[in-house]
Amino acid sequence: MNNNALYEKELAFQASRRKAAVEIIKIVSDLWYDKSIELIFFRNQLINSNVSDLINLHEYAGEFVQKPINIFDTVEIAKAIFSLDLPPSRIDIGKLTYEYHLEDNKYNDPKAFVINKLKDSKNSQEITPKDVVLYGFGRIGRLLAREMMSKIGKGQQLRLRAIVTRDRNDATSLEKRASLLRYDSVHGDFEGSVAADIENNALLINGTTVHIITANAPEDIDYTQYGIEDALVIDNTGAFTTEEALKRHLTSKGVDKVLLTAPGKGVPNIVYGVNHTDYNPDEVAIFSAASCTTNAITPVLKAVEDTLGVVKGHLETIHAYTNDQNLVDNMHKKYRRGRAAALNMVITETGAGSAVAKALPSLAGKLTSNAIRVPVPNGSLVVLNLEVNKDTTVEEVNNIMRRYALEGDLVEQIKYSLNNELVSSDIVGTSAPSIFDSNATIVSADGKNIVMYVWYDNEYGYSHQVIRLAKYISKVRRYTYY
Repeated sequence: MNNNALYEKELAFQASRRKAAVEIIKIVSDLWYDKSIELIFFRNQLINSNVSDLINLHEYAGEFVQKPINIFDTVEIAKAIFSLDLPPSRIDIGKLTYEYHLEDNKYNDPKAFVINKLKDSKNSQEITPKDVVLYGFGRIGRLLAREMMSKIGKGQQLRLRAIVTRDRNDATSLEKRASLLRYDSVHGDFEGSVAADIENNALLINGTTVHIITANAPEDIDYTQYGIEDALVIDNTGAFTTEEALKRHLTSKGVDKVLLTAPGKGVPNIVYGVNHTDYNPDEVAIFSAASCTTNAITPVLKAVEDTLGVVKGHLETIHAYTNDQNLVDNMHKKYRRGRAAALNMVITETGAGSAVAKALPSLAGKLTSNAIRVPVPNGSLVVLNLEVNKDTTVEEVNNIMRRYALEGDLVEQIKYSLNNELVSSDIVGTSAPSIFDSNATIVSADGKNIVMYVWYDNEYGYSHQVIRLAKYISKVRRYTYY
């Protein structure tokens, strides 16, 4: 075959792949908006994805699972899912396509395969939507608002009804809040519409009313005046971190549950995927989603503890600067944090080492920790230096992490990176709280010490963990197939 003929053949193949991707995009959209069924691809969101996203995901998946996944097979699996009468669901179509490769000789067609794989969906419980109030509207609050409103679908899970702020809301401040939600220097523009409704003191997000409530104390608010009942309050102010303080939310009319987006004292500290099932939402009213760093390291530590066993270790967090640091040198209640955040690496403390034990009690007293704040606005890294019980190798450590990222209870929490050029800006916008850098793993010559590098988007990845926990607390988790 001459070069021109080969080139034409390549063009035809690419056109066929792109056409298949367009077909998948339509099925993803129709399933989501008509049936409240969300398709994902090895934990990567497909809603609002474009053709190039889908093609790149298939390239990544082929290398990740070490078996080529054909986009044309994915189309057939998607069509099969669309043809079924399924309840509201979240289905990993990447995993299904991979499994179909392994088992296609057992089935007459993709539909028979999908029917068998998703047979448990008929046992799923009916979901009652949950009203949500964001108490505070900072970095995490705005990302939570973005995610809830962009993935609201038919509103069968979490419904953002109100945002509480301390400052008085006049026309100018309301428009500023709309602008902060609309534009973000780190995460880009919001893919939707945001308008300030001055007359009703609200934001119209994608055409849906979200009330802006001004209050100096939780007790001052009657949410039922806004039609809000049995709400989940997500406190992202950082002002209330103890059980006593958080109970104040429960005195407000219309509040049912409270979720803190910071480590809490006297309340369950949860890393979703690791220890959330230890607590029954029917029996507990207040939860903490722990910290972004705790959510990053705990899933990886659980994988190591379950397979190799942890004797002891140290974790060093290289963390993006945060809003509590100074832009230029000035007074600060903590040492070093008063120095200019964008100009300095700043050593500071972190409680992540001890916080892990709240989710993994077997690691109590085994870990030390410290942190360095560095001059990037988002995107962080933890270096885990661990002594393990069983002798191991780089290949074994990586295979363990690959397995946990591909199957089991931590597939939403651990993303396995194959990128040997990975840097901090690459992981911004990743929904998994832990991104395992497989190319950076180190194992000592005697096989007893391992060094693992775990990246995390300390804003976006953490926000997704908060939402996962919020759905569990609210009992609106759909049928899932991962």
